[in-house]
Amino acid sequence: MPASEQSVWFVTAASRGIGFALVKHLSASSSNVVIAACRNPEGSPKLQQVEKSAKAELLIVTLDTSDEEAIKAVPETIKNFLKDRPIDYLVNMAAITEGDDKAFSFSPSGFMQSMQVNVLGPALLAQALLPYLEKSKKRVIVNVTSGLASIGLNFGDKNATYSISKTALNMLTYKQATQRPDLIAFVVDPGWVKTDMGGPGAHIDATECINNLLSWIPDAGPERSGKFFNNQGEAIPW
Repeated sequence: MPASEQSVWFVTAASRGIGFALVKHLSASSSNVVIAACRNPEGSPKLQQVEKSAKAELLIVTLDTSDEEAIKAVPETIKNFLKDRPIDYLVNMAAITEGDDKAFSFSPSGFMQSMQVNVLGPALLAQALLPYLEKSKKRVIVNVTSGLASIGLNFGDKNATYSISKTALNMLTYKQATQRPDLIAFVVDPGWVKTDMGGPGAHIDATECINNLLSWIPDAGPERSGKFFNNQGEAIPW
């Protein structure tokens, strides 16, 4: 397939949960080019199996999104694979949670680690990959957030550090969109998904979540930029 007809995706947290489900789905089509980033590719037999069966061009890269130097090295790592191709969609999926901690009793180290992974990591990766995004006609940054980041949805006191970090990610995305109106940057709450993080009691499975997301994200235009959506593309209150 001509490169001009392919979509190039960069996905973090590609070895587990929603990130893995997205990479698996995208890799099933030769119309996609996929860069799948995760901390330990060698420890993910599922991701290795996807690599063997992929119809898409697939590059798996090692990336710890809490490591600033590793993020800075990404453009060099992917240069030979992409050649002159852009990145059309950057999907910042990687995140951690301290669980159900509270505003008056969280761990300072856990708080800082949550901010490092959930906010600074996506910010620095977008900076590092900006030259590739600028070459694209799509120029989409999808920062994966949570409904817990919404004050308007009023989820109360639960999951304090995770909620705070994801609210900061929302503001980062708004700032990205306003600084660069030529980009399309938005945040998405994927919903409560049955993953290792979401647990077995979650509402939807990863396949349903990905089908919902891919029903609208590939066609996202400027009207989406700087806004907050659920997995079906419906607006969520800040």
